Amino acid sequence: MEVNLVGKTELWIQNIKLKDVDLTEVGKTVAEVLGLKDDEVLVVDASSDHITLDILRNTLNMEQFMGKEKELLKRLFRIEGVEGTEKTSIHSQGILEMITLDNELTEEIASKATLIGRQIESAFLKRVKVFPTGGEVISRIIKDTNSPLIKQEFEKRGYEVSIGDPLPDDEIAIANSIENEIYQGYGIVITTGGVGAEEKDKTVEATKRLDPTAAVRWTVKYEKRGRHVKEGVRIGVGNVGKALIINLPGPTDEVKKCLEIILNVMGKRDYDKETLANLLASKLKTRLIRRCEYD
Repeated sequence: MEVNLVGKTELWIQNIKLKDVDLTEVGKTVAEVLGLKDDEVLVVDASSDHITLDILRNTLNMEQFMGKEKELLKRLFRIEGVEGTEKTSIHSQGILEMITLDNELTEEIASKATLIGRQIESAFLKRVKVFPTGGEVISRIIKDTNSPLIKQEFEKRGYEVSIGDPLPDDEIAIANSIENEIYQGYGIVITTGGVGAEEKDKTVEATKRLDPTAAVRWTVKYEKRGRHVKEGVRIGVGNVGKALIINLPGPTDEVKKCLEIILNVMGKRDYDKETLANLLASKLKTRLIRRCEYD
C-alpha cells in the first residue's frame, strides 16, 4: 500500500560508532534495503555517534520500510567504519516510525492498512468536482448547462458531486484550482470548455502542467488560421496520484456523449487515462463525422 510521508522523511540512526566511513556507501545501502534508487536517499548529517538521512520521496509503499530496522542495521554494520552498540536504533517521525515494528506485526498491520486504504480510495473516487471554464460563462453571456448535467448523472450512480465557480481562460489558474480540489479530497475533477484551437483555450494545458504524461487526443483537426492557433480540438485525461482529471469540450451534446463513456468506464473500475482518452476521442470523432454527413 502506498502512503504519503507528509513531509516526515528523515531517518536518524542513533548510538552508532563511526570512523572514516564512506557516507556514499551508507546512502546506497539504505536505498537498497528500502528498495529506492541511490539518488533517493541523502545523508544530511553525521557525527561520531549518529547518522541522519533524508528520503527524497513524498510517498512509499509500506512494504518498503515497515519492520526493516533489523535488516537495515545488519547491512550498515557490514560497512567499513560502522560499528553498532547495544543501544543502536533507528528513529523517525510520522509513518516512517513503522520501520521499527516487529516482523511478526508487519503482515497483520499491512493487511489491515491495505483494507483501509482500499476503502479510503473507493470513497475518494466517489467525490467529483466540476468546473465550467471560460469568460463567457463567468460573465453569464451563456448559461452553464454542463455542470448540472454532470452532477445529475454522477449522483444517480452514488457519487458526491460539487460544482465549482467558473474558471477563467488561464492555464495557471485552472491548474491551481484543480490541484486544490484534489488536495481537498476529490478523486475526479472534470472541466468543460477550453479544449478548442484558440489561444484562450487552456484546460488541456492546465492538466499537462499537473500531469506531463496526460493522455491528450485530437477530436478534430484543421489548418491553423484566423483565431485558430492550434491544430484542432482536443480532450485530455490526466492523473495526480490516484485522482483523475478529465477535460471535456463545451457543447452540452458532446458532454452528454462523453458522460456515457466516463460512467461506464468508472463503473467497471477501469479508469486508465490512455484507455479513457481513446474512448472519448473515438466517440467524439464518430459524432463529428456523422454530423458532417448530414450537413
